[in-house]
Amino acid sequence: MNGAVGEGGGGGWKHGVELSGLTTLRLGGPAGHYFEADSEQTLIAAVKDAEGHGEPLLILGGGSNLVVADEGYPGSVVRVGLRGVTARDGLLSVAAGEVWDEVAARSVAEGLAGIECLSGIPGLAGATPIQNVGAYGQDVSQTVVMVDAYDRATGTMTVLDRSDCRFSYRHSAFKGNARYVVTAVHFQLEDLGGLSKPVMFRDVADALGIEIGGRAPLAEVREAVLAQRRRRGMLLDEADHDTWSAGSFFTNPILTPDQHAEFERRCAAAGIEARPTAYPEADGRLKISAAWLIEHAGFGKGYGSGPVTLSTKHTLALTNRGGASTGDLLKLATEVRDGVSARFGVGLVPEPVFAAPLTW
Repeated sequence: MNGAVGEGGGGGWKHGVELSGLTTLRLGGPAGHYFEADSEQTLIAAVKDAEGHGEPLLILGGGSNLVVADEGYPGSVVRVGLRGVTARDGLLSVAAGEVWDEVAARSVAEGLAGIECLSGIPGLAGATPIQNVGAYGQDVSQTVVMVDAYDRATGTMTVLDRSDCRFSYRHSAFKGNARYVVTAVHFQLEDLGGLSKPVMFRDVADALGIEIGGRAPLAEVREAVLAQRRRRGMLLDEADHDTWSAGSFFTNPILTPDQHAEFERRCAAAGIEARPTAYPEADGRLKISAAWLIEHAGFGKGYGSGPVTLSTKHTLALTNRGGASTGDLLKLATEVRDGVSARFGVGLVPEPVFAAPLTW
């Protein structure tokens, strides 16, 4: 690879960098080539360099939503390190390499509402529109107005507006599409006199002593959300193996009416009276809880006897208890997926990105 591309951008290409140290699961082998980009110019140059050598390319952020094979990634890995945040008239413009929770904390400190319930989510800002990151009743599609990106198809920078992003549940035009490399995200937030947007998640509302749809001081909402994430093992902590995860490993299934009817039939046949709430989608489908499915299929908190188990705090997280391999992770993920399918006829879809050539 061309070492000159690294001028001002992390010292050029490196070889054999272990990706396990760059993911929150702490799993995965080495990168064929590795580069850290600290500017838009070095990021684009590194991408072009990898393309010129005909190598597969992985764009890496905080590694919080990524599964890498034990054999590593055979191509080029470019880590996004672009920094910078500006705020003007409620428009928060954030470089892709900014730590997301620091962005959420800044929005609260500046009295801007709209992403306070997304506090504590690990990873970098550039990943948030890709995954349409969401938690506790908010997701970024509610506030993202523009995304700056390098378009690999045209070799130019471009700006995508909210409609171009094609946001849906934990999905966007960027997910599974290698065309765009996100360089900055622009969020339109609101000054509500120090209050939050309506709080729509029951546990957070209860912790704040308000009704669903009520508002509370931004700082109090942030702290309530952080407390919820801490209780669920979703705040990164080196000493807590429940946080050695990729967060929620499965998305909540969205079922057609016929699929939901079949799910209800299976519950009735099994004598299960208490069913998960079905949340209607705009297209008529119904979203149900993946955590409920996992638990009622026999996979409780802490399930597993190997180096990968379900979190002891949250059944949606698969965790590395130390000394695990990606193979161990996929073995348990497959067991849970197949168990849920056999009991309820519902397919679970993984939420993290699987770095090619890894398949599941």
